[in-house]
Amino acid sequence: MAEQSTGTLATPTGGSRGTSPRVPEPRKGQRFAGTLYRGREGMWSWVLHRITGVSIYFFLLVHILDTALVRISPEAYDAVIGTYKNPVMGLGETGLVAAILFHALNGLRIILIDFWAPATKHQRLLFWIVIGVAVVLFAGFAPRHLMNVFSE
Repeated sequence: MAEQSTGTLATPTGGSRGTSPRVPEPRKGQRFAGTLYRGREGMWSWVLHRITGVSIYFFLLVHILDTALVRISPEAYDAVIGTYKNPVMGLGETGLVAAILFHALNGLRIILIDFWAPATKHQRLLFWIVIGVAVVLFAGFAPRHLMNVFSE
């Protein structure tokens, strides 16, 4: 049996050869960035959640390894802990707390969006609430911690 041709070949983008797929025009007053996320709150929430999650994971890995030194050699453990008592590591701890605050609060936001349908309509507002609460909590932590870091 012979196949009949329609004269156009389908392309992977869904259009036919010689024509391009139709891209919807942005509404008046709306900027079109040409990407799926367009750099809005949902994209930044996703990116920051992944970055903070990986950062926390690597901290926990290092923490487990340096704590395991106690069983091998208490002197080596004391030497490693001694290297942590400098301003650079104190600033790293400050960044770690900021990452934990954002990751935890954004995780609660994600759970809320997943299990409470009306939250999807307000996900952008919830993102800014997460940022605001994280900043307030961080503002309560950072000055006290940095005083301890730089007073030694």
